[in-house]
Amino acid sequence: MSTPEPSTTLRDLNGLDNRPPRLADSVLVMVDFQNTYRTGVMALEGVEEALAAGARLLERARAAGTPVVHVLNDGGENTPYDIRAHIGAISDEVAPVDGEAVVVKQFPNAFHLTELERTLTGLGAAPGSGKDLVIGGFMTHMCVSHTAQGAFNLGYRPTVVAETTATRALTAPDGSVLSAAALQVAALTTVTDLFGTVVATVDELPARRR
Repeated sequence: MSTPEPSTTLRDLNGLDNRPPRLADSVLVMVDFQNTYRTGVMALEGVEEALAAGARLLERARAAGTPVVHVLNDGGENTPYDIRAHIGAISDEVAPVDGEAVVVKQFPNAFHLTELERTLTGLGAAPGSGKDLVIGGFMTHMCVSHTAQGAFNLGYRPTVVAETTATRALTAPDGSVLSAAALQVAALTTVTDLFGTVVATVDELPARRR
């Protein structure tokens, strides 16, 4: 069987910029780096490696003077997303420091019914301002991809850092099991078709725009 040829992306059809952003000219949005995903029913494949990559991304952003916004999902008391308990808290490795904004959400799109857009505007990153958004976090196919789509819909140019994301195997509609690796690739490919750019690693974010 021959290898299929890739289709032209919707980004290319629309003449959108696919260059990685300069971290110093962006805002970093850290999505759901919660203990939820490190243990128990919601544990993700490769989560510790992704968390370590997220910590490196956060360190680089802080060194570059990049504003940081931490997002976390509140699922309510006694759930895996209980932000009042250790299970739902942001992991210590990427915990906010004084001066960094924290936005609480209840939907996969971190812009939906939250203060995220207002927070970004306050940081000088209103839609159309020229400030890019750099996104990392959990889960790749859910809150990361939906937040990238939400950002695109508002006029932002989001970039997802692949190695900072992770997901889990799921049952497909036909009853087969879709591996976490396959779901990760599919989710990131969906982003690159229209909603934003994807870089594989933290180190692929350039010091200046190429």
